[in-house]
Amino acid sequence: MTAHFATLLATHLAGFLAESDDSNPGWLLLLGPAGGAGLYFTLWRYYRNTDKSHSFERETRVDAQPITGSDRKVNEVKGTKKSSIDGDNHASHRQRVQRVS
Repeated sequence: MTAHFATLLATHLAGFLAESDDSNPGWLLLLGPAGGAGLYFTLWRYYRNTDKSHSFERETRVDAQPITGSDRKVNEVKGTKKSSIDGDNHASHRQRVQRVS
């Protein structure tokens, strides 16, 4: 469809250019919209990539499996009276960060 539109636009533009004489620069006014449409179509084709894209949902299908593992509730802290967690190590960064040898 877009090739048909481009051919139709080129035909009308060529006809308009053939009819106008050199003293009438009306063809110059058509270059703006034609150039804008051409740029839009080119950028749309470049970023859309419909001829090179793949169907992500179909090609990367993963079968669902049951969840493995378990959760165990350790403790519960409510309110703001106890704003920290027992056993936190925010001040002892040497214990948190282990050197990779």
